Amino acid sequence: MSSSDSPTSLIISKSTVFPERPSALADLPLSVSDLPMLSCHYIQKGLFFPLPPSPIIPLLKSYLSQTLSRFPPLAGRLTTYPTGHVHITCNDAGADFIHASAPSLSIGDVLDPTDVPDCVKEFFAFDRTVSYSGHHNAILAVQVTELSDAVFIGCSVNHAVMDGTSFWNFFNTFAELCRASSSSLSPNENYNYTKMTITRQPDFSRNSVLISPAVLRVPAGGPEVTFNVDEPVRERIFSFSREAIQKLKARTNNKKWSENGDVLLSAVEILGKQSNDPYQNKDNDARVTSIIENWSKNSNANSKTTAEISSFQSLCALLWRSVTRARNLPSSKTTTFRMAVNCRHRLEPKLDAFYFGNAIQSIPTYATAGELLSYDTRWCAEQLNKNVKAYDNDRVRGVVGDWERDPRVFPLGNFDGAMMTVGSSPRFPMYDNNFGWGRPMAIRSGRANKFDGKISAFPGREGGGSVDLEVVLAPDAMAGLETDSEFMHYVLYHLRLNFSTPGDLELDLSSNSISAESNAFPIAPCPDPDRPEPQATSRIHVMDGVVMDAEFQQAFTLMNKTEWKCCTLHNY
Repeated sequence: MSSSDSPTSLIISKSTVFPERPSALADLPLSVSDLPMLSCHYIQKGLFFPLPPSPIIPLLKSYLSQTLSRFPPLAGRLTTYPTGHVHITCNDAGADFIHASAPSLSIGDVLDPTDVPDCVKEFFAFDRTVSYSGHHNAILAVQVTELSDAVFIGCSVNHAVMDGTSFWNFFNTFAELCRASSSSLSPNENYNYTKMTITRQPDFSRNSVLISPAVLRVPAGGPEVTFNVDEPVRERIFSFSREAIQKLKARTNNKKWSENGDVLLSAVEILGKQSNDPYQNKDNDARVTSIIENWSKNSNANSKTTAEISSFQSLCALLWRSVTRARNLPSSKTTTFRMAVNCRHRLEPKLDAFYFGNAIQSIPTYATAGELLSYDTRWCAEQLNKNVKAYDNDRVRGVVGDWERDPRVFPLGNFDGAMMTVGSSPRFPMYDNNFGWGRPMAIRSGRANKFDGKISAFPGREGGGSVDLEVVLAPDAMAGLETDSEFMHYVLYHLRLNFSTPGDLELDLSSNSISAESNAFPIAPCPDPDRPEPQATSRIHVMDGVVMDAEFQQAFTLMNKTEWKCCTLHNY
């Protein structure tokens, strides 16, 4: 991540927001999944939104108060009992609310650079704050930063209190209550928010195998993070379109990709995931099952039975291979790829889909660098697939038992130079957070829990299975990844074109470059074995940011800005 010593945002005000109603919730013990996170940084995730038509600070503070009444732990504090057990005391101490201004910044200043700029850290409270500090710090802080052409809403939440599923349920509820009030962007005095039924009720029960009598002993002053926060790293967002990912999935599953044939396969995969997805309507289970069964019956009866590799596992396998290659590791070096998995539906009996807290475990998959690079992407994906499929109730309970025998904090980091850790999920409903003045424009996270090899997966804004990967690597490894032709073949290219009036763009397909007026922007060639090399130069006309030539409608997306337009090239 690039650095800068000069702050770009100014804190206008800081206040405490209290729940609208007093909490009646008893103290909640931290679970076997919560306690290891005491050494991790606060979760920091946020969203860019269009500028609202009127002031929003009073609005957001009002509905944050409403949301805290539905999530009492977020207005509480951590408490360690004399026995050593740590609880969340729902004492209505309140959440922090920060209003900041960054008038010299535009959204383009944040999204356009190749690397995530250092100014993003200023959009969040509790920068690099360890979760154990929730004994005296607020468990939740919401910061609203107003840029020149956008507003950023960033949430920092104690990681010992919740995981990604609970985080986005809170964020979604916050937005839902705000949006439901009225279209006037002001608190509606006639609206009875206390009786409003929110879509996804959090479950605060503490009666599962995750609740243990074991005690985590911590040093005086509390634990520290287990990785070097001063290690030099670079951070980039790599975007993958739905079409590129489905093409990668077809290649991984040794199938010929076609745009039309891909539609049914991807629909079946999405429906299959929805059957275990807490963010989908549970009443649709029977319909989902019926569609999948009918598709299976109509499949080619003579096709060889093989394990179907999912889109995300295909993408993870590609990343695992490519980063290993970029790190230039000895062939005998054992590499580790860790994936965070949701245990709510893996346990028997199952936890509620909106169980509040951490209900995640980390699945490690091992392979030598030589194996990863000598075998193909499918082999790598199969290793991931087998471990995920085998992670059932017995495996979850086994990890719980192992931790109870040796309570310890979570060992987050890259300890041997050959590890990768994937967190978050492209299935989280991040772009569902509409507060009432527009859909989110982009996702960014703070500096929390970032080290060489840390990957976070976000849904792409376009939806439909598109994915953004937030990749943090050592500078040399990132440089290697950026020139890895296998990896970059599937990445969306984001090109900034310096022209201010509608006109003609010239795409030279044979030389892999785009020219607009007198400016040319080279594109790294990534040969596609499934597609012949184009030989012609084509000209497309742009009018008010719209590509007029239908042939290139899918290849280009043009977005208006004040003095320039941004072109996104799908490189496949």
